[in-house]
Amino acid sequence: MTDMMEQFDHLREQARMGGGARRIEAQHKRGKLTARERLEVLLDEGTFEEMDTFVEHRCTDFGMEKTKHPGDGVVIGHGRIFGRPVMVFSQDFTVFGGSLSETHAQKICKVMDLGVKNGIPVIGVNDSGGARIQEGVASLAGYAEVFQRNVLASGVVPQISAIMGPCAGGAVYSPALTDFIFMVRDNAFMFVTGPEVVKQVTHEEVSFEELGGASTHSTRSGVSDFAFETDIELLKQLRRLYSFLPLNNRDAVPVYPTRDPIDREDTSLNHVVPDDPNKPYDMQEIIEKVVDNGDFMEVQEGYAKNILVGFARMEGATVGVVANQPMVLAGCLDIDSSIKAARFVRFCDCFGIPVVTFVDVPGFLPGSDQEHRGIIKHGAKLLFAYAEATVPKITIITRKAYGGAYDVMSSKHLRGDLNYAWPNAEIAVMGSKGAAEIIFRKEIKGAEDPEAALKEKTDLYAETFANPFIAARRGYLDDVIRPHRTRVRIAQGLQLLKNKKLDNPWKKHANMPL
Repeated sequence: MTDMMEQFDHLREQARMGGGARRIEAQHKRGKLTARERLEVLLDEGTFEEMDTFVEHRCTDFGMEKTKHPGDGVVIGHGRIFGRPVMVFSQDFTVFGGSLSETHAQKICKVMDLGVKNGIPVIGVNDSGGARIQEGVASLAGYAEVFQRNVLASGVVPQISAIMGPCAGGAVYSPALTDFIFMVRDNAFMFVTGPEVVKQVTHEEVSFEELGGASTHSTRSGVSDFAFETDIELLKQLRRLYSFLPLNNRDAVPVYPTRDPIDREDTSLNHVVPDDPNKPYDMQEIIEKVVDNGDFMEVQEGYAKNILVGFARMEGATVGVVANQPMVLAGCLDIDSSIKAARFVRFCDCFGIPVVTFVDVPGFLPGSDQEHRGIIKHGAKLLFAYAEATVPKITIITRKAYGGAYDVMSSKHLRGDLNYAWPNAEIAVMGSKGAAEIIFRKEIKGAEDPEAALKEKTDLYAETFANPFIAARRGYLDDVIRPHRTRVRIAQGLQLLKNKKLDNPWKKHANMPL
């Protein structure tokens, strides 16, 4: 028995050391934590329970049978974050460069299967050189097995990917299928083909960071939802995100105690929107003054900045927030912002998270570039997401809601449950000046003083339509509210809609405009 225990302790220590002290030191020199250290930071202290510690690869080609490490380059198991369960895997770059083998993939699949069967979210830490080339098609098959599970788990349990090292080739598609991607600047890379292949094929010279670094994917491609400077910062913010998410699609949103009174009124909201309708203001200020303790976790902060999406709490319960940002492109909807918001709304709908929408949108961004790149189809994605969503939906129009963008932004016509507007809101086909120039073209052109005539007709149109009361009279708005009462009205609305039941017609799945 003593000999067996000694052997057991030796094997476990061998597994804990991964590829050995030299490779661990090299990992630290790059500013990277090891696979196990990352799980220690991510999970509540003492809660990690490892699985498949002693699994080894079965490859006998190219002398691989002579080199084996317990765990085979990935640490898997389960633990807790803020006391709530989570399934995890963390690739170990010190063992075969974290490359994926047949058994490595089977370990990841085991974690995902357990997550789906038990309604527990899955977090994956990616730090891998890609498929283990010594295993050939077996490693490729392993990736496909993981992809299949990503798809089946989608909308059942939240899936989060942390890219904390290289992630290239086929490996990128598993994170791409998950709900949120975190990346570390300078150390994390995602690309289908690396800089050397790009140079060979296209003669383009590009660095790892420019091609697929965290900054690129969090600002230009939109692939990454979050980018942070260090492993520690990333893992702590991942914990924060996890605190907002339900465990699965049948679980209620988490509720945390709050000392922020739900009847709190903030009179400064009465002065946030400028009198000049063309002057920008920061929509994030409104969000932070309305939600619990000003705590708003923005998603994709650096990408498509003309729209804001993220998580907050009302009465301690999670809500998803979508808001036009007048500080960027006047808050217009374009291709990137439509896709960004559509994906976020669909995630919230998957997991029963109410959506609160703040609207100040002058329309869709005009221009041949947008039209040629498909703004019609891409804009329809956001429309589709809001129309399909059955979760509670509350909308507040803070200033402008023009044209088709008014319809798209969670309007009453897309089954918005409660739609409010501030007294200065304008709901119309277009701005007053543009409308007057079209409607009264002949009168303005034939007037002795065209400029004075244009102003007169603009004022007439504004008096008729540049206010929320026309829409309120038709029932398209449930009320016109004072800005300082916004928090109270949203909270009351969420209480009213707490037990909302709404089903879409039966279908295998919809055919959204991808």
